[in-house]
Amino acid sequence: MAKSTLIAELGQLVSEARNPDTMEIDLMSTPQILAAMNREDALVSYAVQAVLPEVAIAVDRIVEAFKVGGRLIYMGAGTSGRLGVLDASECPPTFGVPEGMVVGLIAGGDHALRHPVEGAEDDPDEGRRDLENISASAKDVVVGIAVSGRTPYVIGGLQYARSVGATTVALSCNPGSVIAHMSDIAISPVVGPEALAGSTRLKSGTAQKLVLNMLTTASMIRIGKSYENLMVDLSVSNEKLAARATRILVEVSGCTQDEAESYLAAGGNNVKLALLMALTGMNATEGGLALKATDGFLRRAVGQKSRVAG
Repeated sequence: MAKSTLIAELGQLVSEARNPDTMEIDLMSTPQILAAMNREDALVSYAVQAVLPEVAIAVDRIVEAFKVGGRLIYMGAGTSGRLGVLDASECPPTFGVPEGMVVGLIAGGDHALRHPVEGAEDDPDEGRRDLENISASAKDVVVGIAVSGRTPYVIGGLQYARSVGATTVALSCNPGSVIAHMSDIAISPVVGPEALAGSTRLKSGTAQKLVLNMLTTASMIRIGKSYENLMVDLSVSNEKLAARATRILVEVSGCTQDEAESYLAAGGNNVKLALLMALTGMNATEGGLALKATDGFLRRAVGQKSRVAG
């Protein structure tokens, strides 16, 4: 693309505009700079609120994909790519899901997480190749993340995703973006110009992080990864998580710490199973069968036991 064309395109993007409220930011004191940034950050939640209907549609499609063995695949470049990789990498320890159920792809590969990879985002073929390498299919949901909505790496990936029948989602911070027009679902929280012009890791990055949090967390809740508002499918992989698991059992069931640890041991450190045992008196075998019969929804399994007892 000719430089003049790119300059013209960038000039049309809300995310690249200069913010009239921070024109004097280079003359401000530290407290003034922070106050100005904080005022801008306060606008982000309202921008995300405006796109909740689109986020909800995306969540429902992700839930459908998970039920048939599909994956949620994020792809982006720079900050957008890093945010996708971060959200994906947090799902296994947080929700006890297998690695690969939520995937994060970044232009330039893992090296780009810490180091800039020149030109990686400008190659649409790399987006296609990255999805080919993980065998993206019609079962999957592919979320292209790009503040500008015009990143070639993301465009190439979304084009390939569409060609294999995957559900495509565009997450950008500019209305009517290229990726919004080419995707099944367009999520476009418009946060306005940044406090520092073009530094889209600020409000735009925050908006993206909020949406990504919603996509995975709401989807996991919808497939039974919580009980009430507690994470009960967490992986007990370190001391903090072991303590959290014990605390959940004590808080919800009223058992003692020693009893909670016994339930966890009997349930093979499966927090959901241990909690079901503590709440209903089932043994591990009975609890496992009850969870299987209710597709892993603990509240349903508890309710099923209550109905039988009644």
